[in-house]
Amino acid sequence: MQNDNENKQPQGERYQSFAEFYPFYLEQHSNRTCRRLHVVGTSLSLLAAITLVVQGLWLWLPTVLIIGYAFAWVGHFFFEHNRPATFTYPLYSFAGDFVMLKDVLTGRLRF
Repeated sequence: MQNDNENKQPQGERYQSFAEFYPFYLEQHSNRTCRRLHVVGTSLSLLAAITLVVQGLWLWLPTVLIIGYAFAWVGHFFFEHNRPATFTYPLYSFAGDFVMLKDVLTGRLRF
């Protein structure tokens, strides 16, 4: 199932900057449960990454991505009903997760 917000960008065009991409990213996370799952997943991933680095458990670092994306994709597929932007814009989407976390923590975005 697709969300109407998924088609906001003209077909075939790519975002030239993160500043252009972020409003689209926020539209793709308009469902509050999806946004909450992203915030929880990103927070847990960050905590896991710090813990693994401090403990020197380098081989376990890929699990950080699994944690974050598991929460995010549940949000998209079951609540937002759209295709995660990470499939088209992996780096911008990854950055968007952390900017959205910051925006929630600073009160700019509703949790």
